[in-house]
This record gives sequence, structure tokens and C-alpha cells, in this order.
Amino acid sequence: MGTVIAVIVGIVILGGVILLVVVGARFARQGEDEGDPVLSRLAEATQRGENVSLEDIELQQPFMERVVIPVIRRVGEFSIRFTPEKLLQETTLKLELAGNPGRIDAATFLSTRFVGAAVFGGLLLLISSLPTVNWPIGRVILVVGIFTLLGFFFPQLWLQSRISRRQNEVRKAMPDALDLLTICVEAGLGFEAAMSKVAEKWENELSLMFGRCIREIQLGKTQREALRDMADRIGLPELTSFVAAVIQSQLLGVSMAKVLRIQSDQMRLKRRQRAEEEAHQAPVKMIIPMALLTFPSIMIILMAPAAFQIMGAFGPLLGP
Repeated sequence: MGTVIAVIVGIVILGGVILLVVVGARFARQGEDEGDPVLSRLAEATQRGENVSLEDIELQQPFMERVVIPVIRRVGEFSIRFTPEKLLQETTLKLELAGNPGRIDAATFLSTRFVGAAVFGGLLLLISSLPTVNWPIGRVILVVGIFTLLGFFFPQLWLQSRISRRQNEVRKAMPDALDLLTICVEAGLGFEAAMSKVAEKWENELSLMFGRCIREIQLGKTQREALRDMADRIGLPELTSFVAAVIQSQLLGVSMAKVLRIQSDQMRLKRRQRAEEEAHQAPVKMIIPMALLTFPSIMIILMAPAAFQIMGAFGPLLGP
């Protein structure tokens, strides 16, 4: 019975995680698409000459897009009335640091936390009410409470992992991007044209940020403001120092190519130091899997024959 309960709990955890990940992926996919997907499908059907209505197109959408995501958005719109403004601002900043996956607002993201808590806690409560599961009331409250908290904090952990992954991607791409910027500037291009070349040649988070910065400058924002906003949207100290060096070189009239080359050398040195630091941390991180997996197996292999011999020698003396 204990094994069956453990399997059920594992399936519930996996199902809840998959549900929240799918919802996040739907949000991200909707954010990458331009315009309303329903209207785009209706336009495609009209071009093909098909006589369909907007209701038919909506019914053809998956259940996740028709029901789940609109419910999450409605919960977010309702909960914004009771959410402190400081929490909304902090969540908006974190969403911006994560690249704003799905182009969702802070209220909608905060509502996913309550949805996740309801999913995890509700499923565990449903399982505990089955006739074959005879849990005491104390265990039911404890297990449901733990998984409710897990579902509540899971979206926040997912968002933090997105922020860390995005920052690591930008950090790894910066030395090569600065080399390309240096080559373009030394070839005679301006700084903005060099950033456009980097945005055209690569497809990563840094190139996307460069492209957005160029578009903001084209729309009327000053170069300094666009660069500072780009650094704030990523929240990486290396990029912030790079932007400060570029702005200072423009104010003082220093050669841009020289500044970019110095920044590139510093970025490569920091990347090498970071790799050495992670290499030194590897033995410490290996202690836990070795202590939990390797050492018990070695002890079993080494001590089992001796244990059988001791049992064979002293077993008759100990009696039945």
C-alpha cells in the first residue's frame, strides 16, 4: 500500500509540474507570435476561400488556449485589486529580467501561483479522500499543505531559473559579441551600425537586446537612455559596466575601438576566472552524490562477504 501511495504522489507531482510548464510554454508561444492567433487563423481561412466564422475558429483552438489561459488571465485581473503595488513592481522587474516570457503582466503571473497551489493541493486532497487511502487527518493536512506551498512557489522558481539562464547566456556571448563590435568599429562602422551587425549575425539573448536597443534609438530614444535601459533589462554587472564604459568614452571623446577591445579582454578574463572558480567548486559538489550513491555501494561490496562469514561463524553460538 505504501508503494502504491508513493507512485500516486509521484504521478501527481509530475502531472502538476507538466501542467504548469505547459501553461508557461503556451504563454511563451503566444508572446512570440505577433497579433491575435484567432484573427490570424481567420485571415488564413478567408484567403483560402473557406466560409468559417470566428466562433468556429475559436472552437478549433486547443483546450489550454480556450479555457485554461483565459481563466488564469481573469484570476490575474481580479487579484490585481488586492495585490500591493510594490509586489507588482518587483514581479514586473523579474519578468523583464527573464525576457518577459509570454508577454504576460505581473498580475497574470501572480495568478499562476494561486492556480499552481490549487492544482497541487486539490489533487492531493482528492487522492487522500479515496477509499483505499486511509490517511490520518494529521497526515492529510500536512501533505496537502506541503504540496500547496510547493505549487505556490513553483512559478517563482521557474521564473528565477529563466532569469539565471538568460543572464548566463548573455554572459557567455559577451566576449565574442565585443570582438565583433570591435572589428566592425575598426572597419569604419559607427557604434549603432556595429550593434546592428551583431543583431543580424547571431540569434541569442544578447543579439535580441542589441536589436531592441537599435529599434528604440530609431524611435527617438537617445543612445544613452537606450543603452542604460538595455542593461537594466538584463541586470548583469558585466553588461552594466560595459554600457557605462561606452557612455563615458562618448562623453570624453575616447576611441571607441580601444574601449571595446579593453572591454573584450576584461570579459574574457572574467569568463576564464569564472570557469576556474566552477572547476574548484566541482570537488565540493561531488561530495553529495558520492556520499549518497558511490560510498554505500562500495561498502556493500566490501563488507558483505565479511558479514556473511561472521554470520556463518557466530550464528550457531547465538542460537535461533
